[in-house]
Amino acid sequence: MTEIYTPNTLFGMGNPLLDISAVVDKDFLDKYTLKPNDQILAEDKHKALFEELVKTFKVEYHAGGATQNSIKIAQWMIQEPHNVGTFFGCIGKDKFGEILKQKAEEAHIDAHYYEQNEEPTGTCAACITGDNRSLVANLAAANCYKKDKHLDLEENWKLVEKAKVYYIAGFFLTVSLESILKVAKHASENNKLFCLNLSAPFICQFFKDNLMQVLPYVDVLFGNETEAAAFAKEQDFQTEDLKEIAKKAQALPKVNKERKRIVVLTQGKDETVMALSKTFPVLKIDPKDIVDTNGAGDAFVGGFLSELVQDKSLDQCVKAAHYAANVIIRRAGCTFPEKPDFS
Repeated sequence: MTEIYTPNTLFGMGNPLLDISAVVDKDFLDKYTLKPNDQILAEDKHKALFEELVKTFKVEYHAGGATQNSIKIAQWMIQEPHNVGTFFGCIGKDKFGEILKQKAEEAHIDAHYYEQNEEPTGTCAACITGDNRSLVANLAAANCYKKDKHLDLEENWKLVEKAKVYYIAGFFLTVSLESILKVAKHASENNKLFCLNLSAPFICQFFKDNLMQVLPYVDVLFGNETEAAAFAKEQDFQTEDLKEIAKKAQALPKVNKERKRIVVLTQGKDETVMALSKTFPVLKIDPKDIVDTNGAGDAFVGGFLSELVQDKSLDQCVKAAHYAANVIIRRAGCTFPEKPDFS
């Protein structure tokens, strides 16, 4: 069989976070005024939370961060060869940074981190009670990525040039717009595929200018229904219909005219919408089998990318995306069994 994949075909850049998850008690949530099921950015009052979590409870470490999760899922779907996925991001020179490096290696992705001393490695505390999880993210080092200190270095840029599919989550728009633009322009000029995720309503609202600077280079745009609604509102699309939003997002200006933009919008258990006006039902799952929906979006993208790097049909990309998401929501964190069962 001919080798379809070569190492470093898929490139991702984003916020590498070490997920620290533990089953905690209600007292712990109350102490740090956390809701049982929530996602927040860490404030001063949460500083001690991370240390206490590690000292008091039995914790599990998982390499996290949206983009890195998706690259890992794509690599898991692909299996062989290793290192099809490359990942760039910023970490600290510390224990958590070492764990992130080790976890990336175990997932067989080729991670090249920019390591600095100013800030500690970014973390996300996942405080689990029953089937709820309260997420507290502290970006720290992830926020310190520098184009001139890492992306521009010759040995790193060579890895960017090796890739043919690029994926960056919208979260990184808050960190290094110039890095994203450099990669996006390279993809566009070389007729390669550049993919972006809307990631969160706040990105569409408060980082709209950055988002709109990158959008003309975007070949594949991902988002879920709440992000799509926020995007449509900010862009004054004057519609709440997901299919219409997908069409209008597809029609926004695009630099590389060789490829028509693809817009893929998910809506949880409801069908996935892809412009132009195609819908795909998701795999059915018994609600009692759902352990944790948190990594579902990252897994969807990872599954999609694993087929996209092989130039498979979009139908096959969505099928793989639905499969990966369906596996991930049955497990805690963005974790997966040893091998996929997908063809």
